[in-house]
Amino acid sequence: MYLDKIAAAHGVQGRLVGKLESMGPCSSVKDRLGRSLIDDAEERGLIKPGKTTLVEPTSGNTGIALAFIARERGYKCILTMPETMSVERRMMLLALGAEVVLTPKETAVSGAVAKAEEILAQLGENGHMLQQFKNPANPKVHRETTGPEIWRDTDGKVDVFVSGVGTGGTVTGVSQFIKGSSEFGCEPKNPNLFTVAVEPQEQMLLTAAKGGDKIGEQGPHKIQGMGAGIVPDVIDLDVIDEIMPIHSDEAMEMTSKLWLDEGLPVGVSSGAIVAAACKIMSRDEMKGKLAVVVIPSFGERYFTHPMFNPTKVKAEELTKVPLPPPFDNREYGFETERG
Repeated sequence: MYLDKIAAAHGVQGRLVGKLESMGPCSSVKDRLGRSLIDDAEERGLIKPGKTTLVEPTSGNTGIALAFIARERGYKCILTMPETMSVERRMMLLALGAEVVLTPKETAVSGAVAKAEEILAQLGENGHMLQQFKNPANPKVHRETTGPEIWRDTDGKVDVFVSGVGTGGTVTGVSQFIKGSSEFGCEPKNPNLFTVAVEPQEQMLLTAAKGGDKIGEQGPHKIQGMGAGIVPDVIDLDVIDEIMPIHSDEAMEMTSKLWLDEGLPVGVSSGAIVAAACKIMSRDEMKGKLAVVVIPSFGERYFTHPMFNPTKVKAEELTKVPLPPPFDNREYGFETERG
């Protein structure tokens, strides 16, 4: 989907096109990952339906994908996640039959990982952790699916790729496919692809890992699905040309614009990614270039996020109105026939 209104409002020199990963069966980019992790474990004989309990730390969407596949294939699923994750995500997981364990927000994903490891130890040989932050099956699925789709759907004309980083699988796999990777047998298609990784400004671990300086106060942020509090093992920092930090407030502002200007229901991570893309693509050297922007998930999953509080209040304050003749509005709780 072309984001032309957003682009025009932010001085974008080229064009922005959003890859709507919200169109997956569970409405996020993590649907690919969930299936890839379970397929890989089954192929290697590490898990068995009806016997194995899958345990995984998650910020939500990976957990939803795993719960979906686990339910279909006959696995019990226990998911640990920071308490900051939305109620909608928790409800999705519970509705899919998963067990949800919340961990302190101050420890971000690292706390969820520690709790998952404790549960795994208690389960012994009947438990298995898929390790989304470490598992090579993570970037693999993006080399095999997401990258080829982007290359095909842009007719090979993509110049810039902008992705948020949760596990780092998407930005790594797509870039390896398009830029080329001898390690994984990917012939170069556009070795000059400019890859941008987006992280919360309040948690600039990737920037620091690449030798950059952190900006402002570091700590908890409000961009669900990004900034896991660790530098994931699966991410290949060498394929990333620039890391763009976006503050939570800026991400929420752009999210609102995507809803109202483009009519695109998205979550806050999408807002962060598009905000970063606008900054990159407003540079003079980007004139005439095409940027593909990952839209990771569908917005309806985030209505309990703080940015939607005013909308929630407005919705709750709505009241019914009287009907025109021949309806007698006294039957519907009004004082007079006409209301």
